[in-house]
Amino acid sequence: MLRVCPPSTLSAERKKKVKKELLTMNAEEAVTSPQDGPTPRWSLGSSSGLHYGSFANSLASLTPMAVEKPAISPRRAHLAVAVLCYVNLLNYMERYTIAGVLSNIQRFFDIRDSTAGLLQTVFICSFLLLAPLFGYLGDRYNRKYIMIGGLSVWLVTAAGSSLVTESYFWLLVLLRALVGIGEASYSTIAPTIIGDLFTGGQRSIMICVFYIFIPVGSGLGYIVGAGCANLTGDWRWALRITPILGLVGLFLLVFLCPNPARGAAETHGQGVAEQTSYKEDVKYLLKNKSYVWSSFGVTAMAFLTGALAFWMPTFLSRAQVTQGIRPPCTKEPCDPTDSYIFGAVTVVTGILGASLGTGLSRWLRNKVSNADPLICAVGMLGSAPCLFITIFVASESIPATYVFIFLGELLLSLNWAVLADILLYVVIPTRRATAEALQITVCHLLGDAGSPYLIGTISDAIRKVKPGTHAWSFRSLKYSLLVCPSVGIVGGLFFLMTSLYITEDRKAAQELIAGTGNEGPPPQPNPAPEPSMELSNSNK
Repeated sequence: MLRVCPPSTLSAERKKKVKKELLTMNAEEAVTSPQDGPTPRWSLGSSSGLHYGSFANSLASLTPMAVEKPAISPRRAHLAVAVLCYVNLLNYMERYTIAGVLSNIQRFFDIRDSTAGLLQTVFICSFLLLAPLFGYLGDRYNRKYIMIGGLSVWLVTAAGSSLVTESYFWLLVLLRALVGIGEASYSTIAPTIIGDLFTGGQRSIMICVFYIFIPVGSGLGYIVGAGCANLTGDWRWALRITPILGLVGLFLLVFLCPNPARGAAETHGQGVAEQTSYKEDVKYLLKNKSYVWSSFGVTAMAFLTGALAFWMPTFLSRAQVTQGIRPPCTKEPCDPTDSYIFGAVTVVTGILGASLGTGLSRWLRNKVSNADPLICAVGMLGSAPCLFITIFVASESIPATYVFIFLGELLLSLNWAVLADILLYVVIPTRRATAEALQITVCHLLGDAGSPYLIGTISDAIRKVKPGTHAWSFRSLKYSLLVCPSVGIVGGLFFLMTSLYITEDRKAAQELIAGTGNEGPPPQPNPAPEPSMELSNSNK
């Protein structure tokens, strides 16, 4: 253990001696340490009495010309984000390809609305059940390898879904559940890698770009799925496109995506190593009020978007049959026009909404400390009346319906990137994957895991009053969709609650990263004329 006096009180000879001793100590560690990674990576909860970042500051004061360990280069970091965005695009394309050809699937397997909704429900259920496991692994093991393994499972099961024959609907349901395993590994981990590559405003932009591909991928899922089914005359070809493109994504992930140290962006590549149990991680998150309330808000948003994304093309198709604009679908392939238009609207509103939300966040953040959850609240509360009007105007005017769908989706899309940024700055780096996983579990369990099935079940129950009529088939789905605007209002209230705590929780996370928070070691006293600092090698 070495006791170092402040540089202001050291003689030139003493400075040289201290520097020599420090270099000797580091050289000995380099020889004896079996680790290949950067050393030391300091713990947030270290018992050494050395704060996170204190070593670098102290050494810099003694050796001004010392070269700091570089973080991942900006070029490589941007390339990694491009790869992650591409895989995210495919992720959501595959997820909503089923919705784009849902009418064809119902006709092929001769299934009701509630049974059709089960396809999305089983996928989301497996997704949410495994998200906590991947969150736990993502905070402790190599995140790149976990994503590669998950993506491989996703490719095999997604391709297998396209081979199911007419008498094996149960197998399609099973394969859809297995697809959720692969997506759970990626969705919980990818945002945390971006969080460890960038900080501040640059991270907000990168997160915005990443989350733009959620609505873009969803919209392309409708378009590509319906287009393939229409061109080939077989809906199963729609499920083969994303696995083919996914092989390219797997190759890029293997060779171009790094596995940065946790907290690398905040620590110039050093990273943060905090050894805590899963139970401690969960307790920390449950005490974080911003995280809890924003997770409830995300859950309401997931319920809303999951139900609309799955049922809206079918709802619009039935509306046009009711108005006499087109005949009912009696054989494959069904008219894909609504999937094309709804997909295009989703893509455009996703890009505009996510960009606008991030722009508003960056502009207001320094002026209004709780701007981010307020933006989310405005998006949710504003979308509710738009969706309500959409549901009732569909029986009268399809163009007017699309106008209100556009406005509703635009307001909802304000939230995508902002929500991800909230999680990254109110949770410390070593618990972000767990936080992502638990939020995914809750929002899907209470959100879009059940909403498509619930809407389908309500629709079937209402339809029993007048079975066999196309007009009542439309109205039953119309009345069941009224659940969505109500949930949107509740979600807006959750984000308003988040705004009450966001400033305090963000500051607490920053203090923990800096080593001055309640969970870190106590702050050192102000230096006296002859103070000392202890440099301990006990935490590496």
